[in-house]
Amino acid sequence: MNDFIFYFKTGLFHVLDFKAYDHILFLIVLAVVYQFKQWTKVLWLITLFTIGHSITLALSAYGILNVRADLIEFLIPLTIFITGLMNVLTAKKASVGKENQNLFFALFFGLIHGLGFSNYFKIMIGKTSDKFLPLIEFALGVEVAQIIIVLGILLIGALVQSIFSVNRRDWILIMSSIVIGFALQMMFDRVFW
Repeated sequence: MNDFIFYFKTGLFHVLDFKAYDHILFLIVLAVVYQFKQWTKVLWLITLFTIGHSITLALSAYGILNVRADLIEFLIPLTIFITGLMNVLTAKKASVGKENQNLFFALFFGLIHGLGFSNYFKIMIGKTSDKFLPLIEFALGVEVAQIIIVLGILLIGALVQSIFSVNRRDWILIMSSIVIGFALQMMFDRVFW
């Protein structure tokens, strides 16, 4: 039980760590195009990201995949930038219910984000023979943290749109543009060439 709590809390705080806000920025641009009534799509969004994240963690933990850390540290804000840019370019479509592109981004970019934590995770689990259970426990923590963040994003979006009469298209454009600005700065800070 102690191991479960340890890995679950590690996954939870991996996402909820405001010092490592890249995860939160990515969740913002993934979720900003959705509304509460689309909860099934939002759940798929979160779960697909966790699956992608877990696949690369597993491949790394079992020694199958090893990618340069500086490359991954650059690719993470690039994924945030691309998702935000796609939101900006398709904000009008998303505001009328065309948000399926983010489901693909969640899975594919989850693979990249998982690599960003893979070295630390390998150190954390050490040379234990049972890597599968810690991976599942960690993934559950990631999943719960993402649900918390995405619910917050949806709640803030609903409040802003109803209280301040901001239309959905403008909400998507504003939030995505802000996140794009952060992602660009992160990319410049992490240039690896």
